[in-house]
Amino acid sequence: MTTEKMELEFGQVRIFQNILIAELNEGVLFTSENNRELLAIGKEVFQDGTYGYISFRKNSYAVDPMVYRESARAENLKAIAVVSENELIRLNAHKVERQFYKAPNSFEVFDNLEQAINWIKYKI
Repeated sequence: MTTEKMELEFGQVRIFQNILIAELNEGVLFTSENNRELLAIGKEVFQDGTYGYISFRKNSYAVDPMVYRESARAENLKAIAVVSENELIRLNAHKVERQFYKAPNSFEVFDNLEQAINWIKYKI
């Protein structure tokens, strides 16, 4: 998988084809401010093209669920996937975080990155 990698204050972002894959640092609180930074990267990199976002949750951190309301307004962001091997994190993403995103069928949870990438390719 060939990717471009960007280091941010709160984690790292990889760009793979038309997908942003974010791996956030242990213990961060992912806020609307952080989310706006990711949305700006998506807009700059993909311009008017559609893209998907994968939250690759290798580390433990908290997410302000209001970020999904902001993300729902990004016109070219078409799908969000959460990837975690931790069942509790997947359950929380599915039951709680998903409810804040405008289109539940464009938000999915997976236990591995390959499945998430394939789903996003299908959605966009």
